[in-house]
Amino acid sequence: MSSERVRVAILDDYQNVAFKFADWSSIQDRIQVDSFPDTTADENVLVKRLEPYPIICAMRERTKFTASLLDRLPNLRLIATTGLRNRGIDVAHAKTKGVIVAGTTGKGNSTLEHIWALILATVRYVVVEDARTKAGAVPWQGTIPMGLAGKTLGLVGVGNLGTATGIVAKVFGMKVIGWSPNLTPERAESAGVTFISSKEELLRRSDVLSIQMVLSERTHHMITAADLALLNPTAFFINTSRGALVDESALVEVLKEKKIAGAGLDVFEEEPLPLDHPLRKLSNVTLSPHMGYVSDSNYEAFWGETVENIAAFLDGRPTRVLE
Repeated sequence: MSSERVRVAILDDYQNVAFKFADWSSIQDRIQVDSFPDTTADENVLVKRLEPYPIICAMRERTKFTASLLDRLPNLRLIATTGLRNRGIDVAHAKTKGVIVAGTTGKGNSTLEHIWALILATVRYVVVEDARTKAGAVPWQGTIPMGLAGKTLGLVGVGNLGTATGIVAKVFGMKVIGWSPNLTPERAESAGVTFISSKEELLRRSDVLSIQMVLSERTHHMITAADLALLNPTAFFINTSRGALVDESALVEVLKEKKIAGAGLDVFEEEPLPLDHPLRKLSNVTLSPHMGYVSDSNYEAFWGETVENIAAFLDGRPTRVLE
């Protein structure tokens, strides 16, 4: 690379922590950094914003790098993304454009921790009672939490994360059942989960339903309005994977009509969640702003390795390249 400073754009760093969790001093004399913490899905705005930059740092899937966007960024040479998989980047098309995509590892168990933080906050009405207590509400207690012992956790997806979620459930004395399009009885047994042969049966039997699936064309809206109608009126719906796995409009209607006990959601079809979105106004849903992967330890890995990836690229030896 030349001695001229290379322009770097940091995208979607909502909390402006890129420089807090990594030491950039090794490359600070070689780069000129601009940060754009506001996410936009408007391709024309993105092109105007990003056209000058050879290096772009992407935070997870917050900004989508489609083939059409990549075609309009002629100066782009490196996308340094966080994580070792980013379905928001058309990696194959980037490769045809001569654009390298490099990722990072992570650290800790933030997603598993957040799944259980959200389940417990939802079924025990922690957010509701916190607000009531601070507001001086009378009576002193206003809700009756669901006891987990003896209840059934239904897992949509029994991969590594689903398996770990089930292990924690058993600590609370829960029964754990699982289904996914590719789950076999043998894989369920090895995960310590009772195999359920159909999605419909899983929904009918679950007191708490938790989704641990990867979003793809095949899994988009895999939980439909008809599926949600199968949940018991005392059931809770938990989604920490991707918002588009469920028909969000149908879920809103189910919650509005109180056809289930409640929901805990960390992910949404549009993020950040629009300020006027109906989910923000419902009393029977616990929301968090896609915090499942956010932790101090994970950010140390994300941003520390992002700096390493940029340095390696500038040295002509790209590392952690995603194919």
